[in-house]
Amino acid sequence: MIRISFILWALMLVTWCGMRYPAMRRARRQKTAVDKRTPLDISLLVFCTFGLVVMPVLWRLEVLGGLADRGQGAVILVLGTLSGIAFLWLFRRSHKDLGKNWSVTLEVREGHQLVTGGVYAYVRHPMYASFLLWGVTQALLIPNWIAGLAGLVAVFALYAVRQSREEAMMRDTFGAEYDAYCARTKRLVPGIF
Repeated sequence: MIRISFILWALMLVTWCGMRYPAMRRARRQKTAVDKRTPLDISLLVFCTFGLVVMPVLWRLEVLGGLADRGQGAVILVLGTLSGIAFLWLFRRSHKDLGKNWSVTLEVREGHQLVTGGVYAYVRHPMYASFLLWGVTQALLIPNWIAGLAGLVAVFALYAVRQSREEAMMRDTFGAEYDAYCARTKRLVPGIF
């Protein structure tokens, strides 16, 4: 069961990379109008990579030596797979809806448009929501308390720091239009939060 869990996690990681790569290439060709990146932002992205990618691999290579391992049942495996499917769908949908407006860091592109359609009609931060689902998926599929939860902790840290700064940047760029958008949409969970 543990082997299947790790294989599923790895397949989701490879799928995510396949989805992210074209967006990264497209983003490199876009000119930046506003750049609000800080060393903290870059550090948090590195922390997310460590939590979401490196820790599960270290666990599988038995670097943790069995420390904090837990059992893995079929129900948890199914829940992890379902949350992984939801993560990948939401991630793909977020990228597709953003198009050329996406960037990995806090940047506004030249000609940037406020995206309020697609999944953005329901939540302001579906990309963060997808990453939180990735963290949940990892917590379910990686049967180790440290490696399993590392991704979720890293994503929460990234979200906690960047969300308010990102919204301030969007408010500076789009003004009342962004305020109206915020009034009709929640941050991460439609109709709730």
